[in-house]
Amino acid sequence: MTTNPNAPRRLPDVASDAAAMARPLDWVGMANIALPLRVATAGGEPIQVAASVDVSVNLADADARGIHMSRLYLELQTAFAGETVTPAGLRRVLQTLVETQAGLSTAARLVLRYEQMLLRPALASANAGWKRYPVEIDASLVDGHLQVALRFAVEYSSTCPASAALSRQLNAERFAEDFADARPLSSAIHEWLASERGLAATPHAQRSRADVRVELRPAFDELPLTALIDALETVLATPVQTAVKREDEQAFARLNAANLMFCEDAARRVAAALSADPRIERFDAEVAHFESLHAHDAVARVTGHGATA
Repeated sequence: MTTNPNAPRRLPDVASDAAAMARPLDWVGMANIALPLRVATAGGEPIQVAASVDVSVNLADADARGIHMSRLYLELQTAFAGETVTPAGLRRVLQTLVETQAGLSTAARLVLRYEQMLLRPALASANAGWKRYPVEIDASLVDGHLQVALRFAVEYSSTCPASAALSRQLNAERFAEDFADARPLSSAIHEWLASERGLAATPHAQRSRADVRVELRPAFDELPLTALIDALETVLATPVQTAVKREDEQAFARLNAANLMFCEDAARRVAAALSADPRIERFDAEVAHFESLHAHDAVARVTGHGATA
């Protein structure tokens, strides 16, 4: 009996063997898959970004040795090719990932990591520049229920209120010393220099960062990433800048003096913005001030819930 040399070869599939220590598994999949994504810009127009993606499904069949991993990978290659990432699109992709497993799985999860580019105007001049924000979308579909969480970071400048007060005191004392022979010298001038009004601007302060994770309510159709970034940069008031001319730098110095912040102050500002948003179910935020005085960082963490409808 002769064999047909053109016939397809039958390849072994040991993944179909029974598991030696049978039990279901919470998640099985792949991490750090390179994938292009289409995400919305501030104006709503789509832009393509390079993403790192984790994909996994549960292994509900306790006796199955493994999942169909290559099916997950191949499905992802075209999953987001023609549409912007939205909650509805994530649900569709996750449901398809479950279906690729032919009964082995009942849940799927995606973690998408990329950098969002937003064009930011200068504070005073007519210039603008691009700014990048690290983003992570964590989406899961379990028993038909979609859960979506956004993680992102905002960098800003912070000037220590204690340092500013101590500096104002030295300025007032220096003034009194240098003009000791000038008479009459009003004590009101000394008091004004030592007050917050006596320091209209501060030089570049320490860079700081707010790391935020929000769990979104399912009633909304879009991912409110840009809106949340805008809200935090507004309430913090001193986001790091892109294009800067002298007038922009001066405006930034004025903003720093008007927004003296301990890390506790910054955390409360972040919480106030997030707790007012009805799209948020729950939030977890950490602010870190990378101190210029100490070799360590000052940090504060706050959790809470969004506004009720």
